[in-house]
Amino acid sequence: MPLTNSLSRILLAGADLIVDGALATELETHGCDLDDALWSAKALLEQPELIQRVHRDYFAAGAQIAITASYQATPQGFAQRGIPEDEALELVALSVQLAQQARSEFLAENPQSTPLLIAGSVGPYGAFLADGSEYRGDYRLSSREFKDFHRPRIAALVGAGVDLLACETLPSLSEAKALLELVDEYGIESWFSFTLREGGHISDGTTLADVARLCEEYSHVVAIGVNCVPLELVSPALDALAKASRLPMIAYPNSGESYDPVSKTWGPAAAVEGTQTQGLAELAGSWRNAGARLIGGCCRTTPREIAAVANALTREAGISS
Repeated sequence: MPLTNSLSRILLAGADLIVDGALATELETHGCDLDDALWSAKALLEQPELIQRVHRDYFAAGAQIAITASYQATPQGFAQRGIPEDEALELVALSVQLAQQARSEFLAENPQSTPLLIAGSVGPYGAFLADGSEYRGDYRLSSREFKDFHRPRIAALVGAGVDLLACETLPSLSEAKALLELVDEYGIESWFSFTLREGGHISDGTTLADVARLCEEYSHVVAIGVNCVPLELVSPALDALAKASRLPMIAYPNSGESYDPVSKTWGPAAAVEGTQTQGLAELAGSWRNAGARLIGGCCRTTPREIAAVANALTREAGISS
């Protein structure tokens, strides 16, 4: 990993970073049909140029970290489409190359925008199942089975030159532990972010305090937090993590709409006192004040929302200084 692109060094220097937003949402806006078990990874097969375009749009919006289109890109998932493992891993590497190309193009026109990082997305086993279980954590594999599932993709991401790994949308302690041990073998920095049952527990019921203590045992973990969660759960989750860990925190929740994993549809957010009129940009400052050093968006967010977050945080930083 290039030392100049070390997330830990950037955070140690005091910088806060903006993470990008939803990839699938933007791909669908550009005409991609992602009604498929491969989800955004389907675009790697059919319209990779659009993935590069979306990455560049997020950089232009102010994002400093691009997450690759590998969340659901696994040899096992591609095998169900008749794609052999070697070709599947080339597609995983392609997800990195597209982000790198977008970064190079953007920096050629905006050289002052460094640092920009590429985070290799490592989605949970539940994403491969494509049944919503990444929000429940109710699947059971052994540590070895988890590692056998995740190892090829991680090796391909690292081999393609990602700056760090984004082990994200994790719903269970057992899978997180297996991933922590596996990533440790590769000597690359990572962040670990989780889905939630409620503000103090991840989806399988494990407390965030226990998750934080486990992550602190691994030197490659440079940030912990939450993603793909409702807006109103971010603040209590950050509070719980801050009480249990001194690691930098990351938050990239959904837009505020509610998701039905059975029908795979989005609807209006449930009214929650104090948050129903506030969106991502309005809440980002409070999350930074709570200790989040990396802030972005997940499902249903767009470059417009990320630009609003970047502007809001820049404006608040200017006022406080």
